[in-house]
Amino acid sequence: MSAPLLLWVVLLRWASGGGFIRAGRTWQHCTDLRPLDVLSEAVPAGGLARGMRVLQAQGLRGLQLSASRPRALAFPASRLFIHCDRFPEEFSIIVTLRALRRPAQVSAGTAGHGSARLGPAGASPCPPAEERVHLHADGGGEPRRAGGAALRPRQAALPLLEPGARRRMAEPRHLPQRVPLRQPLAHARPGCVRTVLLPDGGLQRPQGCGGGDPISSLAVREESQLLPGQQEEEERPVHETDMKVTLGARPRCSKQEKAQFWFNASQRGLYLCNGSTWLSMLEVQPRLDYVEEHQKLVTNSETMGIEVFSIPRLGLFAATANRLTPPGSAIYRWTDGKFVHYQNIPTHQAQSWKYFTIGKKIFLAVANFEQNERGQEFSVIFKWSRRKAKFLAYQRISTHSARDWEAFVIQGEAFLAVVNHREGNNHNIDSVIYRWNPRTGLFETNQTIPTSGAYDWEFFTIGPYSFLAVANTFNGTSTRIYSHIYIWLRGSFQLFQSILTFGAADWEVFHIGDRVFLAVANSHSYDSGMPAPSNFYAINSSIYELNITAQMFVKFQDLLTYSALDWEFFSVGDDSFLVVANSFDGFTFSVNSIIYRWQGYEGFVAAHQLPTVGCRDWEAFHTAEGSFLLYSSAKEPLSKVLKLKTT
Repeated sequence: MSAPLLLWVVLLRWASGGGFIRAGRTWQHCTDLRPLDVLSEAVPAGGLARGMRVLQAQGLRGLQLSASRPRALAFPASRLFIHCDRFPEEFSIIVTLRALRRPAQVSAGTAGHGSARLGPAGASPCPPAEERVHLHADGGGEPRRAGGAALRPRQAALPLLEPGARRRMAEPRHLPQRVPLRQPLAHARPGCVRTVLLPDGGLQRPQGCGGGDPISSLAVREESQLLPGQQEEEERPVHETDMKVTLGARPRCSKQEKAQFWFNASQRGLYLCNGSTWLSMLEVQPRLDYVEEHQKLVTNSETMGIEVFSIPRLGLFAATANRLTPPGSAIYRWTDGKFVHYQNIPTHQAQSWKYFTIGKKIFLAVANFEQNERGQEFSVIFKWSRRKAKFLAYQRISTHSARDWEAFVIQGEAFLAVVNHREGNNHNIDSVIYRWNPRTGLFETNQTIPTSGAYDWEFFTIGPYSFLAVANTFNGTSTRIYSHIYIWLRGSFQLFQSILTFGAADWEVFHIGDRVFLAVANSHSYDSGMPAPSNFYAINSSIYELNITAQMFVKFQDLLTYSALDWEFFSVGDDSFLVVANSFDGFTFSVNSIIYRWQGYEGFVAAHQLPTVGCRDWEAFHTAEGSFLLYSSAKEPLSKVLKLKTT
């Protein structure tokens, strides 16, 4: 008694790009192509015919055709192309073959001229007909068979050639009325065809059996390890059951769910349960499609800056630096997919927050711009109290119209740098770098650096080197001044490079692959000794790239901005983006902020325009609900959370 033949669920699919076919002197572009489940089309609509059986063998579901009752299955050829009656000049067939006992052989024929075959490794290149499985498509007359090629166990993919196909297909052939699938062999050995794909276009030209002409291609994949615990018997036990693919939230994976699939729709990933863990079988990187409003966040007053951070075991938080005192600034906690008010903190025209940790200690430092009720000018470091589950004042530091804090670690030591903007009417003052003293548990002055109306510090590392960039904004007479990059050498920061900026308000460092970039947000162009420009605020902001050979940052790209106050770099899947905070165009604070997409040789290209009002700061963050942007408004007590919708 011969063993049954297993033909597993077959998927026929054409590439989305379509293909050109030629009829006479004209060309027709066939683009209306769709996925096609060949076996579902071929099986009679009223149910299975005699000699056919749906079964599941060791976790794989398929169609069994009795070798003792050979019969042909067919489906209308018009299902291949909706608006075309001819094959394209070039097309490919990809077959995934799984052998239950020994490598079988698959052949496929197209439009009445031949087929390509796959043979087992170590076997004759053209094994006997009774050891092959055939997929035929004939257009009248008897289909012909062509050469094959050997397949090694667990070979990933083997393109095969259909002899003479490209030469013959130069004049496209009409589709047959019916495309039959046959199993005509009375002595076929056990085997299974899992997948048949028809992507548009030709592939490669490996050696074929019995001929070597270029072709449309057949690619076959044999995976001898697919079915664990395979036995050598001719007959194998078959268990009929449904194959389930779970949708929705991440399900349990235990021995009961072993060999079941889970499709994660949000991440477009397919996972297989191995009895304890979900293994990724297919993951598609998300791509940014559009941006939508997710939440209107009402704040205590206008917001000059925001900081998004996470506290272990408690989740995501956002701190807003608000202008008015009282009520001061606030902290919000991410709850049920939105930010919810968590704590108020007294501040004095706060400009920004900085979150950092030292060991297990959690801190938030606020940059206060104005004096307190006693006429004292302090910025404050707050420490997280685990017992009270809120931030409490920890250390006060004398500052002068502070704009920003930056926290960083060099060689295991913790530092905190403050930007002092001005003292009275004097903008040319020192900003200060503090070092953490583990014995006293306090920050102490380590170094002062002269700055001019500075707005921002940006710390970054390149290899073993540490850098600190300052955004100088105004020297008392002009915004056309140099901002500086410092490098850490011999225990202190020393000047590395000076870059001409125009009211610089922010530096943003980011990496794309091995490349290092530094973007500056220029806010306005003003010089008391120069004629006034037509628009102080419509000005280029610039992106610089590190040139390793020259050992300096060189200009990479200019982007037109409108009183830019912040850059934020973020990624979605494999794509990189920059969003700018445009705050004022010279006429109105209602101005679009722009998301730029990295496009390689083209640099950053505008991709999305986001309506904002007096935009001051951007923060990108990710949660279980997706990816988001949060922006603060310096002109209204309303910030917004925007959701990045992906495909």
